[in-house]
Amino acid sequence: MIHTNIQTLTIHLTQTTTQKIGTLAIREKKIYFEYDKDFLKTGIELSPYKLPLKAGLFRCDDTTFDGLWGLFNDSLPDGWGRLLMDRHLMRLGVNPHSLSPLDRLAYVGSHAMGALSYEPEQEVENSIDTIVLDDLAESSAEILKGSSEALLDELLTLNGSSAGARPKVLVQISDDQKQIIHGRQKLQKGFNHWMVKFASSMDSHEIGAIEFAYSLMAREAGLQMPQTTLLEGKKGRYFSIKRFDRVGDKRVHMHSVAGLTHSDFRFPTLDYDDLLALTLHLTKNVQEVEKVFRLACFNLFTHNRDDHAKNFSFVMDERGIWSFSPVYDVTFSNGPRGEHSTMYMGEGKNPTTKHLLELAKKHSIKKAPTLIEQVKSAVSKWREFAKIADISKKTTLSIEKIIDNTNSHNK
Repeated sequence: MIHTNIQTLTIHLTQTTTQKIGTLAIREKKIYFEYDKDFLKTGIELSPYKLPLKAGLFRCDDTTFDGLWGLFNDSLPDGWGRLLMDRHLMRLGVNPHSLSPLDRLAYVGSHAMGALSYEPEQEVENSIDTIVLDDLAESSAEILKGSSEALLDELLTLNGSSAGARPKVLVQISDDQKQIIHGRQKLQKGFNHWMVKFASSMDSHEIGAIEFAYSLMAREAGLQMPQTTLLEGKKGRYFSIKRFDRVGDKRVHMHSVAGLTHSDFRFPTLDYDDLLALTLHLTKNVQEVEKVFRLACFNLFTHNRDDHAKNFSFVMDERGIWSFSPVYDVTFSNGPRGEHSTMYMGEGKNPTTKHLLELAKKHSIKKAPTLIEQVKSAVSKWREFAKIADISKKTTLSIEKIIDNTNSHNK
């Protein structure tokens, strides 16, 4: 039975070593936090804007994440992962609405994305030895439809704290990509940590191939894209991306823009103007700003409109130095009401190169014309990438038409 009504959690940061960060507590539905006195001496700012490093007791009066700081909310699953957790709880006779954010963090324990872990940890039994992607994909579809709960617990343990609406699992894949094993174990020799995505009920059966083609296009466009592949099953092909929050078995601290700024990613309130300003302030590095600008260009020219605040993140090394994370969740998408989730100088519906140049001028990005042309050149090769991913002609042309229509306004 899951432990509920947890009153306090001890939080650790595991990078080169494991350090106690501090303690979370809940009293009368209000959440409090206090940094450990030894961690205060490190000078490491894990969440500088909403939970700055200083002595004393913090109380979270922000309701964006159910009264939890964004630093810790980034450790919780949403969408698909929350659905699995809630279904699991109901099967145990526990009302999911009775759980506090601390109860849910205990369930994540030491298996959060990034480098944070939480104690006491609610242990989850791992009853799956062999990973069969087709079976997991089929079970995911049935769970989404509400018609079956087969492999629910297995999918829950494989999900970790990954976010997003699409079903996904965290696994280890061998270097030759012929073996897939459970991700919740010490990294095995010859393996690396990966995330594998499945289609949701609303997705085309080619969704994985499309995202793979976009990953190739992103790399061609000069974006920092983790290694990707398409895993072949008997019943489908599954997009897979190497986790950038793991380097071998070493954990990397990551923080989404939504978590850093307490922005509700479900509402399109972010502008690339804000994102570039945030990047410079956090990283103090103009090259990081250029990386974000390049991504802004790519999202515009490729019609990736699901560019919300949780799809941008920063990573921090063991010295406390921040950088913009490798890109993820870049694929063809329409966004809310057909608009970009993140605006371009106030324009979300029909941003153009003019808006990109205005953005570049405001942030002193002198290389903007070159960056724009590099991205455009990569996007012009869409058919090549679609062919590599073996996307059907109909889908290839359909996406090409929308990309061409988008870019016809960007001459």
